[in-house]
Amino acid sequence: MRYLTLLIVFMLFSCHLAPAIAGVPNDAKQHQRELTRNARAIFGLDAPIALFAAQIHQESRWKVNAKSHVGAQGLAQFMPTTADWIAGAYPKSLGSNEPYNPSWALRALVQYDYWLYQRVNEVASDCDHWGFVLSAYNGGLGWVNRDRQRAKREYQDATHYWGVVENINGGRKSINFKENRDYPIRIIYRFQPVYIAENWGLGVCDD
Repeated sequence: MRYLTLLIVFMLFSCHLAPAIAGVPNDAKQHQRELTRNARAIFGLDAPIALFAAQIHQESRWKVNAKSHVGAQGLAQFMPTTADWIAGAYPKSLGSNEPYNPSWALRALVQYDYWLYQRVNEVASDCDHWGFVLSAYNGGLGWVNRDRQRAKREYQDATHYWGVVENINGGRKSINFKENRDYPIRIIYRFQPVYIAENWGLGVCDD
């Protein structure tokens, strides 16, 4: 039933997507080894490298000097406050705050995903786990917790992201909620398959 729900979600969402990307951008290829090294150092040999590559693709299209209209910076599109926080939280591995340094940005993105992964508990599956993590990366862990709390109040199974919590808004504006819910779908179902096909490593939600 979960996989049927995921398929339906993807089919509905794909109607609003631009055509799939033709392949891995040239800007990405120079960073593959660095991303692989950092991902395996933090998540182990089974790290979902294709997922992280897809996430960077979504965030910045692999543009090292990318800056959003709200001030997010670099490959990982960290806001300055988030970049300051994570640099301080992991001084040995990240050192100073350098969002426009591609090595720093790749390491920081994976480290932040891991930090979130450790703090999202009681999940139905690894695929649900990553749905929550990506939602938290985009919108904040606090909002994920609010969404799950509301799901519980409505007597729904808050261990499931897909088909359950993804449909519950803990209080965001509708435009922000839509952006947040599109984020995991784009990464996992639009961009990740391209990186898997070009041998960037493992992904998630593929069982």
